Amino acid sequence: MINKYLVFDVGGTNVKYAIIDRSGKLIEKNSMVTLHSLNDFISSLQKIIDYYRGSFTGIAFSVPGRVSHDDGKIYGGGSLPFMDKKSLADLINTDVPVAVENDGKAAALSELWLGNLKDIKNGAAIVLGTGVGGGIIMNHQLIYGSHFQAGEVSFLVNNSKKLGYDDLEGSSGSAVKMINECATKLGLNNKNDGKRVFEEINKDNDSIMPIFERYCRNIATLIHNIQAIIDLDRYVIGGGISSQPIVAQTINQEFIKLRSEVPIIQTTLSKPKIINSKFKNDANLYGALYNWLMNMDNYFQNKGQATN
Repeated sequence: MINKYLVFDVGGTNVKYAIIDRSGKLIEKNSMVTLHSLNDFISSLQKIIDYYRGSFTGIAFSVPGRVSHDDGKIYGGGSLPFMDKKSLADLINTDVPVAVENDGKAAALSELWLGNLKDIKNGAAIVLGTGVGGGIIMNHQLIYGSHFQAGEVSFLVNNSKKLGYDDLEGSSGSAVKMINECATKLGLNNKNDGKRVFEEINKDNDSIMPIFERYCRNIATLIHNIQAIIDLDRYVIGGGISSQPIVAQTINQEFIKLRSEVPIIQTTLSKPKIINSKFKNDANLYGALYNWLMNMDNYFQNKGQATN
């Protein structure tokens, strides 16, 4: 039996895909640009599936949007609104089992499986990308909630005076938006040049540090608000920018500053640890596979019980 899996991490900008074995060993990884029409998007996935056909046992997806494990459909679609109320398993052509998980929850699952939440009873993953993803672990278990939407931190409101898309955490907490703003300030032609932006951030460039620090303050505030409700031990920071140590470092600094500004917060609420995720920008790949493995374990267990 082939114990290798084709895993997709679907984002608003790019789709990463990889072959990973059951132990979590990454064998091969690549990426492609995300196409933003349903037919083109599915066609691009199908080409990859057909290319690797016969070399994998299952297909696992991490996607934006709320994923219902009752009907297998994606709701909302996040940065891919054309996927609203669609099932990937129904749209692709394959003869192997398919499992789909929300991207924030996939990130949390990866860290629970083999990463920095493995030995943590209560923790969360915060994924910084086009939007802000989240996954919550309680008692060593991923929390889904009544409608599979627990951890959808992108929908937290950060402005009570008015309400539009820009007042949602998914917009104000967007790492892509922060990089675009910094690139514009630096006069870069490529507004998505994160590498160049972080070169300047790491040099403490005065022209963009206020933008970066404001961004980290926003994420620190997000973590504080979650912490006040569910009291976790550890938060891991994922997404592409988490490969830069200065990100978690500055979020920590802003979190400490926030607590010091209101003494009752500091004296009442315990401070959790805030660290980088182990898998950083690959977290969703590993979490999507872990979701597939758990789904199949449950399937065969239930099948055995039914036979007995």
